[in-house]
Amino acid sequence: MSETTAERHIRTFHPRRGRMGNRHADAFAELWPTLGITIEDGDRTPIDLTELFGRRAPGVLEIGFGMGEGTAMMAAADPGRDYLGVEVHTPGIGNLLALVGEQGLTNVRVAHGDAIELVRRIAPGSLDAVHSFFPDPWPKARHHKRRLIQPAYVALLRERLRPGGTLHCATDWAHYAEAMAETLDADPGLENTFDGYAPRPQHRPVTKFEQRGVQAGREIFDLVYRRR
Repeated sequence: MSETTAERHIRTFHPRRGRMGNRHADAFAELWPTLGITIEDGDRTPIDLTELFGRRAPGVLEIGFGMGEGTAMMAAADPGRDYLGVEVHTPGIGNLLALVGEQGLTNVRVAHGDAIELVRRIAPGSLDAVHSFFPDPWPKARHHKRRLIQPAYVALLRERLRPGGTLHCATDWAHYAEAMAETLDADPGLENTFDGYAPRPQHRPVTKFEQRGVQAGREIFDLVYRRR
C-alpha cells in the first residue's frame, strides 16, 4: 500500500542545528538519556505518557518551545500537569534541559524532531492541552502549505485532546492569525472559548522572542479552542 498524503506530510519547520555552549552541552549529556526522545520518521511506536513521566497526570504538548524558557516557567507553576516539549533547534533543547536541571523540574520531557511524527505516536484523547506558540508563519504564499495550523494537522491535534481539552495558539503575524482563526473555526470538533481572539492567558509567559515582536510593533494574537 502506498503512503497516504497524511503520512507523507510536508515539513512544517526548517531543520535547525547550532552549537551548544558548555552549559547546554553539559545539561544535554546529563539529562537527555533519561528525559529525551528522538523522533524518527516513520516510527509509530506508541508513546505512553504515564510510562514516560512515571505517573498518571494531565499531559500538555508544547510544539516548538524555542529556547524553552516559557515551557520551564509553565511547568514550574503547574506541577500537577506533565509537559512534553518538542523542538528541532538543538541549542533550545540544551537550554530547556539546563533549566529543568537547575530548577529540579520533574514534570518535563523533551523530544527532538518532527512534531507531527510525535503526535502520531500519542494516543487519541490522552492530552489535556496542546500549545503552539509563535510557530513559523511561513509568510510567503507558496510556503503556506508548510504551516502547522492547517486543517489536516489541526484534526490530528484535536484528536489527541481529551473532550474539553484545549488547543492554544499564539502568533505575532496578523495574516497568520486570521488564517489560524479561519482554520480553527472550520474544524467541527473545536469551539472557540472566546468571541474572537483571546486575551493573553496569565499562564502563558512572555518570552524574549515575544518581547522582540512587541518591540518591533507587532500585535500578539492568542487563539484558545476547546475540543467539543
